[in-house]
Amino acid sequence: MLALLVSACGAPPPLRSIDCRAAPHSPVRVSHDGTTSSITLSVLTYNIEGLGWPARGGRAAQLRQIGEKLRILRKTGNGPDIVMFQEMFSGPAKKAVSATGYPAIATGPRRTSRPDGSTGEALPGRAKIKRGELGIHLTGGGLAIASRYPIIQTEMRAYGRKSCAGLDCLSNKGIVLARILIPGLPTPIDVYNTHLNSRGASRAPAIRHLAAHDRQSLEAWEFIERTHNDANPIVFGGDFNMRKSEERWESFSRYQSLTLVHKVCTHNPSCDVRMSWDGDEPWMDTQDLQFFSNGASISVRPVKIEAMFDGQPGQPALSDHDGLMVTYELKWPKTVF
Repeated sequence: MLALLVSACGAPPPLRSIDCRAAPHSPVRVSHDGTTSSITLSVLTYNIEGLGWPARGGRAAQLRQIGEKLRILRKTGNGPDIVMFQEMFSGPAKKAVSATGYPAIATGPRRTSRPDGSTGEALPGRAKIKRGELGIHLTGGGLAIASRYPIIQTEMRAYGRKSCAGLDCLSNKGIVLARILIPGLPTPIDVYNTHLNSRGASRAPAIRHLAAHDRQSLEAWEFIERTHNDANPIVFGGDFNMRKSEERWESFSRYQSLTLVHKVCTHNPSCDVRMSWDGDEPWMDTQDLQFFSNGASISVRPVKIEAMFDGQPGQPALSDHDGLMVTYELKWPKTVF
């Protein structure tokens, strides 16, 4: 455990900011009838498998490639506008996020961030030290949001001490908000990133890790409700750990009302799907998801969904997760701005 702590603390989190006056402009399109304006925004969510030794070893080379490839894509104008990273735990993982060169980066929660639970009630079953339920955190939440546009506000919430199960309790998991100002857009956009409790990887009994996931789902939604400005659109992404679990989907869906990108793109031909999907519910086959909602004057719709770092030509698989990139159209009445 001491070795894990040392490996995680070897590099500081890659915090970075950009002055609003230096922000790049996104091309604003005006409709043929002159009534609406719109921009496109690309958002990648990517679990980079940045666990440190002894939990995981031999990842430094792949993590360097992640940072370098995203840096090249960004510099050539082909990279995502916003990247949500999960599992940014180790020193090489933090360096990889920094190496992308994005001018604005927000991270959190920290290892020392105070947990903020919705209940003090114990989880079902018994806590066990041998599976990491120590009551202390060895790492932060492993979350980062990188943006080519200014991040004008950041908030975070660490999930409660009674809201984690198994090895997941060693990290201070939670949710982070980056409020991002995009020149030309009438309001900022609220971007949320999270990583919810795992199942088998936690080594906790099912009844225990399911209850932890339920509590974290509630706490994530409470955080969004408290911090969201109703005028702003929302993009909510991350590693939700709900793959092939009807129980987890049922409990998660009780708390949040945002629209799932996969569901829109499955049934809407105007969304360009560049991924291989099986069955009628492709969202059940992945941990990595994005949700969205409109702002007061800005409508949001996904226009393209695609995989990155999935082993296809030019996209080497550099993690145990593929990257999920969604391109959104944000549209508003021209009279608004």
